[in-house]
Amino acid sequence: MGEDERRKYGSLAHRLPVLVRTAGLAQALAFVEARGSQAGEKLLAHIAEVVQEKELLKRSREAELEEYMDLTRKVLDALVWYKRFAQSVLGVEATADKGVDG
Repeated sequence: MGEDERRKYGSLAHRLPVLVRTAGLAQALAFVEARGSQAGEKLLAHIAEVVQEKELLKRSREAELEEYMDLTRKVLDALVWYKRFAQSVLGVEATADKGVDG
């Protein structure tokens, strides 16, 4: 992973929880996917693997309310770890980038 991609991945890991809380899970994931960045795609794939949901974006759009809330909680729990990963391993602080994924 190159330095620019590391920075974008880390920045997105810091900003995605806020986006999920303000826009909702389905909208936040769709936004990241629509950006089409390699770092965003990689983070979405990693989150999907952690929450054990192969088609995370599709599931977030089609889930009933209770499942949607559970999926949102699982994604936010996973993102806590990814924020820590971004800080400790990638060396990306929350203020490193102003854009969602650069």
